[in-house]
This record gives sequence, C-alpha cells and structure tokens, in this order.
Amino acid sequence: MGPVLALVLLVLVAAATAAVLRRGAGTYPRHPAAVAAARVPRLPGAPLRGVAGAAGGAAALLYLWGLLCVGGAVMEAEDGGTDSVPPRPCRDGVPPERSGQVVDYSVSYLPLGFRCETLDGDGYDSADIPGHLNPGVAVLALTAVGSAVAAGYATERRARAAARSDGRAPASNRRTGSL
Repeated sequence: MGPVLALVLLVLVAAATAAVLRRGAGTYPRHPAAVAAARVPRLPGAPLRGVAGAAGGAAALLYLWGLLCVGGAVMEAEDGGTDSVPPRPCRDGVPPERSGQVVDYSVSYLPLGFRCETLDGDGYDSADIPGHLNPGVAVLALTAVGSAVAAGYATERRARAAARSDGRAPASNRRTGSL
C-alpha cells in the first residue's frame, strides 16, 4: 500500500502545482512601461484570502490523504484468507498478545480513524493512520476559516471607512427610492 499511496499523493501534488503554475502563466508583463501601467491597487484582505485558500487546500489534501490511509486499512482488514486474523492493520505497533485479542474493528471518517476492538470491550487505534493527521486537518481548516473571516472583516472595515470619508454610503447600500 505504501508505493500506491505515494504515487497517488505525487499525482495530486503534481496536479495542484500545474494548476497554480498555469494560472500564473502569462500574467506578468515583460516591458517596463507595461509594468508601470499594470499596477493595480491591492484589495484589503488579499493576503488573508491567499492564506485562507492555501490553508483550505492543504486541509483538503491532508484529509484526502487520510481517507486514502483509512481506505487502505479497511481493504487490508477485509482481505480474507491465510494470515487474516487478527486484521493486519491491528498488528502494527502493538505486542502480539494485544493484537491476539482483537475481535472486530471500527472506522470513522470524522475524525479519521481505524480502531481495533478487543475482547474486553476496550480498543486501540491502528498505526496505519498517522497520529498527526486529524490535528493537522483541524489546524489547517481553522486557519482557513479564521483567515477568510479576517479578510472579510478587513474588506468591510475599508468599505465603511471609505463611506465615512465620502460622506455617503457605498453604492451597494444606497436606497433607490422605491419600496
């Protein structure tokens, strides 16, 4: 499963890189006069929007990688035949005495996990799902949401400041006179 997962991850990274590079291709003017004419004032919150997009994309990729890990563990556990008891994902990282008590397993998709259940009603998490996966997804998702909210706040604050300095409301807030 390791080489397949690495290949899928490599393809995802390559596709994301190609999309980013393609979007940026041809957007930079080559002539100095064109550079001066192409200067556009930056919108408020633009850096925060970039951070939100990057963190959201990274959270999605990390979650997708976790789904692949969980799916691989389930496929290994469902693979019957010789050497299938206890399930292979339940053997890694635990002593043979502990893995010999496994009677079933459970899968969760939020948070991502593969739990091996033992005879005594207890259980343990499989080593096939990295421990840093769920905290990483949570931190990246919260960063994306926080950055998006902060970008919206910065944009709104600038719009209100512009409306106060003009002495009139922005066009989107003006009343038209009709009911």
